[in-house]
Formats: sequence, C-alpha cells, structure tokens
Amino acid sequence: MKKLLSMLGLSTVTLVPSLALAAPAVADKADNAFMMICTALVLFMTLPGVALFYGGLLRSKNVLSMLTQVTVTFALVCVLWVLYGYSLAFSEGNAFFGGFETAMLKGIGIDSVTGTFSQMIHVAFQCSFACITVALIVGGFAERIRFSAVVIFAAIWFTISYLPVAHMVWGGGFLAADGALDFAGGTVVHINAASAGLVGAYLLGKRAGFGKEAFKPHNLPMVFTGASILYIGWFGFNAGSASAANGIAALAFLNTVVATAGAILSWTFAEWIVRGKPSLLGACSGCIAGLVAVTPAAGTVGVGGALIIGLVGGVAGLWGVVTLKKWLKVDDTCDVFGVHGVCGIVGCLLTGVFTASSLGGTGYAEGVTMGHQVWVQLLSVIITLVWSGVAAFIAFKVAGAIVGLRVPEEQEREGLDVNSHGESAYNQ
Repeated sequence: MKKLLSMLGLSTVTLVPSLALAAPAVADKADNAFMMICTALVLFMTLPGVALFYGGLLRSKNVLSMLTQVTVTFALVCVLWVLYGYSLAFSEGNAFFGGFETAMLKGIGIDSVTGTFSQMIHVAFQCSFACITVALIVGGFAERIRFSAVVIFAAIWFTISYLPVAHMVWGGGFLAADGALDFAGGTVVHINAASAGLVGAYLLGKRAGFGKEAFKPHNLPMVFTGASILYIGWFGFNAGSASAANGIAALAFLNTVVATAGAILSWTFAEWIVRGKPSLLGACSGCIAGLVAVTPAAGTVGVGGALIIGLVGGVAGLWGVVTLKKWLKVDDTCDVFGVHGVCGIVGCLLTGVFTASSLGGTGYAEGVTMGHQVWVQLLSVIITLVWSGVAAFIAFKVAGAIVGLRVPEEQEREGLDVNSHGESAYNQ
C-alpha cells in the first residue's frame, strides 16, 4: 500500500486524515522566540523597572526598602505561581477559580504547546504578569509598612485576588464568558493592583508628617530610568499578549508607542497650563498613564483610537494624582490608584468604544453593540475593584493580626532602610 501511494506521489497522511490528527502539535520556532523575548521584557519591567521608578519617588531613607519589597515579592510570586498559581488561573474550573490539575506544572513538558508556542513559555509569560501586579501594589503604602506584613499580604492577596481575576478574564471564567475585553491587563493587572493599594493606604494611615512636611522624590533621574525601562518593557507586555508574532502583535506594538506618546504630551501640557511649568516627573507619570490606559485596548483598537485613549489617559492620570487624591484624603505614596486605577478604568471603558470596526478597531463579537460592550467593560471594572478591595482588606487584616502592619513612628522617621534592612542607600 505504501509503495503504491509513493508511486502516485501521495502520502499516507493525505489519504488517511486520522493519522494527521494523531500527529502531536509542534511549537512554531518564531512564535517561541517572540514569546521568550516578550517574557524577558515583562520581567525586566519589574526588576528593575518598577523598583527604580518607585524607589526614586520615595525619600532617600526608604529607597532600599522599596527595592527589597519589589525584589522579594517578585520571587515569592514566582514560586507560588509554579506551586499552584498557574493551575488556578488557567486550568478548567468554575466561573471564578481554575482547578489543581497542573499544580507544580504537572503534565506540562517540553513538548506541551499552548497555541503555537511552548506551554512552558506561557507559564513564564503569565508569571511575569503576576509578579508585576503584586509589585505595583506596594507603592500605595510605602515608607511605613513592616516588611513581614508585605510578604504575608502578598501571598494571601495573590491567591485570593490575582488568581481569580486572571481566571475570570483570561482563563475562561465569568468575565470572559460575559465578553469582557482586556487584551493585556487593564483589569487583571492595573485596576486589580490599584484597588489593593488604595485599601492598604487607608488601613495603614498617612505617613508621619504627611501634609506638614515636604515629601519630595529623592532621585528624579532614578524615576526617569524606571519609567524608561517600563516603556521599553511594555512592548513585551502588550505585543506579547497577542501570543504570536503576527499582525495583532504589530498593532499592539504600534498602539503602545502612539498612546504613550500622546499621554506624555497631554499630561505635560495640562500640567504646564495648571501649574505654570512642565516637569520631568509629570512627563514620566504621563508615560506610565498612557501605557496603563492603552493596555486593555492595545490589540483591538485602531491607531487613531489608541492615540485618543493616550491623550485622555494623560489628563485623567493628572486629575487622579492631583484632584482625586485630595478628594479621597488618602496617602497613596506612589499614586498607584491615581495612575493605575484611574487610567486603567479609562482604558477599559474606552476599549469598549474604540474596538468598534467603524472607529478603526477589530470589531466586536457577532451581535454585540457598542452600548452592550461598554456595559460589559464597566461591569468588569466594578467587579475587579470590589473583588480586589475585599481581598486586600482580608489580606491586610490577617497580616496585621500576625505581625502588625505599621512600623513604630520612631523607626518610620528614621527610615525603613536602616531599621528594617540594616542598610543605607547613600553613605555619608
């Protein structure tokens, strides 16, 4: 039979489709390489991107405490992700949690494939998102929290907030079934982290001397360096969320460039008008605002829509850190909610608008109208805010009961670097 088929120039696979179906899936080398590079870029966003950005915003006596908190929570989330995190986020389960079928990466080998690339790379890529989300939170209550409380909080919140929200949006859970659009983490990462940071800022209270003393960033070049690293790394964040080196990845890449540039300009010029002078801190903050705002929309809106999202995001972020922060009467040290929360919400809602094909987007699911999509986006925002806020409250209360949340005022005034870690960033 094989000889006859060979003479006819045909293969057994051509004539017997069942043999083709039985062939194992093979990862595409180009997509594999692309996703590994994107994963490395997202990891680079946390260490050192977030650490440097936040560290520069603090006073010099607390910069090492921030670098340590980001580094250790990064490592903690990596370990928990492998133990059970990936499984609970991406295994089949119910509407809110996955199962334990891939705990400790059971059943995931070197030949396992997700889409067109190795499942091991998928594990690493999604791990990088979990790491940066927890790292973003610590900026909300910096300069006054016990290090041990940060570690306990991070482990609990990651388990009861990050994992279920990731499953609901990306793992086939409730919000995914409802049709929510979140290309690269507007709800899962930014709103999720912002809500937790805000709850933490309220529970820990304001820093000693807040409102009476000048709390200025101690190192703006460090802030600029961190922001620049985040801008570069964000291309992995957004383009990598296409899960392949394809046209959607290219769209997300270009949208990230354009939206961020628009937000830098809108924040800078708005600040120039309101305060009389444009600042480097404002430009860097505008950069982050634009990146956050375009994240949920990067792969589904057109370039014009991305530009508008960036322009709106820059102004919204400035409003969040100047006006909303005063209304809330909260000491959100690094403006986690003002930037990641406000701009994340703006980006999620505008995703529902500019995904419309009539506005240059890739279009909605069949039968979905703009009004319905915006409603679904709003629902996803509300659910994420509430879920994360409640989870953070529980996590902080548990940490407070075990070790206490706040350092004594004397140690706070002297600085966490020396008192919590026995180090000093700048030797005199």
